[in-house]
Amino acid sequence: MSATMRFAPTASPEDQARAQLYGLIATLFRAPPDEQLLSALVHAEGFQGEDEERTELGRTLAEAWQQMASACRSAFPVLLAHEHTELFAAPGRAEVTPYLLHYVMRYESETPLVDLRAQLAQWGIARREGVFEPEDHIAALCETMRFAIAVQQRTLDEQKAFFDRFLYRGGIAFCDAVTASPKARFYKTVAAFARAFFEVEREAFTIGG
Repeated sequence: MSATMRFAPTASPEDQARAQLYGLIATLFRAPPDEQLLSALVHAEGFQGEDEERTELGRTLAEAWQQMASACRSAFPVLLAHEHTELFAAPGRAEVTPYLLHYVMRYESETPLVDLRAQLAQWGIARREGVFEPEDHIAALCETMRFAIAVQQRTLDEQKAFFDRFLYRGGIAFCDAVTASPKARFYKTVAAFARAFFEVEREAFTIGG
């Protein structure tokens, strides 16, 4: 008996890099980084190339990466765990909500979470067992983008539609809220990096579209 071997196409290096950054942002906002992740960020190569070769948004992203990596050098996991809890997870008194649709709903009659769940179902993405929080958590939405790019390899039009509808506006507002919080220290740098990345993505989608 013989079988035909089929290989799934590999995402381009650029798309792999985009997916990795979405995954990193998801990881950082899902839970505080441990020593291993902090060390990896400190020793990561960062963004290569000369500043004059980048767009203004590209330079902002590179600078935000450097500032975040620098903050990792003096960060302590125990303190980061406390900061993460105060900012995003303290029951009833979290400083900043990480649920992005909160920032874009204007009327009670709007149903963006229903629309999001329908989109995820259409893409065959289901909630993990034991996970009960809403699907519009910043980490979940970034993880969805990572999955759409690197695993499902959705078209740019599909990626753009999801990004525009569910991530960009709420993500920018969320990052601004983190930056404005007096309780944010390390996470100010994470929010600045995430915001810069979202702006680069929006620019790229605009050009590509």
